[in-house]
Order: sequence, then structure tokens, then C-alpha cells
Amino acid sequence: MAAPVLELEGIGKTYPGVTALSRVSLSVAPAEVVGLIGENGAGKSTLMKVLGGVIAPDSGTIRIDGSEHAALSVGQSMAAGIAFVHQELNLFENLDVAANVFQELSLVTDHTVAENIFIGRAPLSGGLLRLVDRGRLRTMVEPLLRRLDVDFRPATPVAELSIAQRQMVEIAKALSLDARLIIMDEPTSSLTLSETDRLIEVIGELRAHGVAVIYITHRLSEVKRCADRVVCLRDGQVVGTLARDEIAHAAMIRLMIGRDLKALYIPPRATPKAGCEIAELRTSAFPDRTVSLDIRSGEILGLAGLVGSGRTSLARTLFGSDPPLGGAIRLDGKPLAVASPRDAISNGLYLVPEDRKQTGLILDMPIRENVTLADLAGYARWGLIRGGAESSVAERQRQRLGIKAPSIETPAVTLSGGNQQKVVLAKWLAMRPRLIVFDEPTRGIDVGAKSEIYTLLRDLADNGVAVLMISSDMEEVIGVSDRVAVMYEGRSSGFLGRAELSEHAVMQLA
Repeated sequence: MAAPVLELEGIGKTYPGVTALSRVSLSVAPAEVVGLIGENGAGKSTLMKVLGGVIAPDSGTIRIDGSEHAALSVGQSMAAGIAFVHQELNLFENLDVAANVFQELSLVTDHTVAENIFIGRAPLSGGLLRLVDRGRLRTMVEPLLRRLDVDFRPATPVAELSIAQRQMVEIAKALSLDARLIIMDEPTSSLTLSETDRLIEVIGELRAHGVAVIYITHRLSEVKRCADRVVCLRDGQVVGTLARDEIAHAAMIRLMIGRDLKALYIPPRATPKAGCEIAELRTSAFPDRTVSLDIRSGEILGLAGLVGSGRTSLARTLFGSDPPLGGAIRLDGKPLAVASPRDAISNGLYLVPEDRKQTGLILDMPIRENVTLADLAGYARWGLIRGGAESSVAERQRQRLGIKAPSIETPAVTLSGGNQQKVVLAKWLAMRPRLIVFDEPTRGIDVGAKSEIYTLLRDLADNGVAVLMISSDMEEVIGVSDRVAVMYEGRSSGFLGRAELSEHAVMQLA
């Protein structure tokens, strides 16, 4: 075997009250794809931060091409040929006021696809000012976008891209570094099926050119498709590895959660009743199209469709984040005017958004304040917050959802992606839901936590709540939903009952 590109030996990292990593050892050979799996909070993100030079380990050795390091800086990591595709997007989409003044002079460039891909590394033209050579920059980016077969161009502003398209920009950024080792952290969490297929092909091309890949994902079917070997972390320790011929869904789950998972999806148990009706609603995404849905109390209605079909715009309109351009919403048969999120919340209509960091949480606030923020009046007396009541509810939700954190005073920004999603859920479950819209509820969440969330969705439905679940994961849509509505370019293209559900039937309508 070729000498490893990277070796980690006995890596440890401890925070107050938490052991994030304990004696972790891992090696990656050239042209090898290593699937790194584990539940949220298992230590995967901490380990990747060690490799990226973001944090220093407390113990252990990092060996790159045989050269030993106690820790890496960000510069050393990049110089060693290590590149990252992050789950949480790290793109610049706007220019501030000062930057706009200099935009035409090309002194500040941080908002188009090309400028994001080569941020800090853009080619400069001659002259005294040494301006960014935009023409050459776009020429450098074109082959990367063709390689990924995307539908946007180097000059496209990032602010105009969908979440899925932004994820492809992150992947192009990593490819542009000509790296020897690329670490992909949930790279397909926002991608469509065709984009995922293309990424798997790109990984094969990278392997053929001698590039190593560490592939982190909760979508175990993808690990089976692309990994040469699987390494599993649990509670900050390596608990097992699987060779290529041992990689199977059940074996990976057993390593991740320490037991067999008997059933991931929970079958329906209740008889749906009248719930929310959306009659000929028009949204800003497709102002010339209308969508009609009926969501019954006591059921999970899956909402499928390709990225860009208008599903998220519909969710934002229902919640009052975007104004409706026409149509009507009726709740329990009565007209409901939703001009703002305040109107929606006061009527028990809640949204778990697709982008939890931007629109689901206030990251600098602790768990306690995030859980109670939407219903502060319920915790106040004479205009003052009752800290005891607030803490009691937050702690109850923390335990109910299994949020992994030392306490409810832990800032949301320090939590893993899956635990952040649980805090968003806790906020609404502490109130009185009648209709909850879940937009990609298990994005970036491990299989154990997915099972918990599916059970939670089913419990909500069994207790008479209407649940609208938007998902790009076809297996999830088919496994969780009582019925499925499909959207196509801003309108509902059809409904499927549980007996009719199949991937082919959904894709026909999408």
C-alpha cells in the first residue's frame, strides 16, 4: 500500500464538562475514500476542525507525509493540500455599503460565484492598483462548473442561488484548490438526486487522479456507493471500521448507535380529520401560478418536488414571512389572514425552516432563550420574564428531545447541526401547534436522531396536529408520509395516497 497522506494518532480534545475526542486514530491513503459516520455530537466536526487548523488538539499527533505536528494552523492545513466542503455554507452573498462604492473599481470582490470560489486567491491584473482580473477569474471557474454540470455561471450573484446551488459552489471551491485530500461534510444535504449522482461521479474522478476523500454523511446509502472503507465515531472515540465488502446499512447503524434499529419509519395510527386548506394560493416565487392543498389534522402530508419547484416559498408564505399574492388559507374551515409570522404563531401555525442558522435560531443566545423566544408573553408577569418558568420548560424540552448539551445555558452556536435542529423543534413544541410546516426536517441529522424526529412527527399527528413535511429525500417522503402532494413550478401537480406511493410515481409528478 502507498504511504498514507494523513495519519492521526491518539487525538484528544476536551472542553469544560465534555470530552469531544478521546484517543482517535485514523489514516487515509492516496486515492482512498473513507466514509466517516457517527451520530450528531459523536466528534466528527471537532475532528475536522483539528484537521483544518481551526482548533488545536490537547493530545496526540498529526502526521502528514510522515512529517509530525502537534497541531496545524489553517495555513499549514491548506499548504498540505487539505480542502473542505462544509455542511454549513460559508459564502459571501452581499456587499456592504462601503464595498459597493469600490465595486466598479474591482477593489472588493466577494459576491459572485467566481469571486466566492477564489476568495482571497483571485488573479490580479497589472498596474498600480493591482485590480482583480475578472475575465481571467471567470475563465478559471468555467471548467469547475462544467465538471459539476451546474445550471449557473461564474458571474451569477450568490444571493440569487438556492441552497442546493450554493452547496455546489462550496464543492467547486474545494475542487479549485487542487487538493490532495478533500473533506466533504454532508455535501449532499441540500442536493437533488441528479446533483448527488453527479457528485458521486466527481468523487470517482478524484480517486482516479489520486485524490483522497473523507466523506461525512448521515445518508448511509451514499457511503455504500462511494466509500472504500468506513470509520465510525461514537462519543468521541473510534468504535469500529468496515472494509469495502462489509459496508451495509444495518452494519453502519449498529456501529453508530450501538444497537440494531428495528424500524426507522413509524406507520400511521390515527384517522385524519379536517385541518388546513390552502385554496389557490399564489406566492412570490411563481406569481402567475396557484397552489391548492388540504392538510388534515392527524396526518403527515409530504410535500415533494424538485429544488426550485416553490415548496419553500409556499412554506414562507404560510408562515407570513413572505406576503401572499392571492388566494386564501382556511384553518378548521375558518378563513385565516396571515400577514406576518406573528399572525401565524398566534394561530398555532409554525415553521421549522430549511436553514436553521439563518432563520431558525439566534446563535449567540443559549438554548433556554431560543426555546422560549417565540412565546415570551407566556413566561412574563407584569412585563418581566419569570426565569424559573422559562428554565423549567427549556429543560423539559432538552430532555424530551435528547439535546446533547451540558445545560440549557449552552449557546446554540456551539451545538452540532443536529442538536441545533432539535432546539428549533423544541421552540415550537413548547407551544400549542395546530399546523407545523417542517422544511427539510432531517437535513444534516444522523440516523438515530432521524428516528426520534420521525417518531415525534407521528406523535404530533396522532395528537391531532396537521403536519406538512417538505423533503428532498425520496425515501423519507415515502416512508414517513400518509399522503404526498407534489409541486411543479409553483403549482400542485398531484396527490398520492399511501398505497400509491413509489419513487417513480413521485418523480412522474415532479
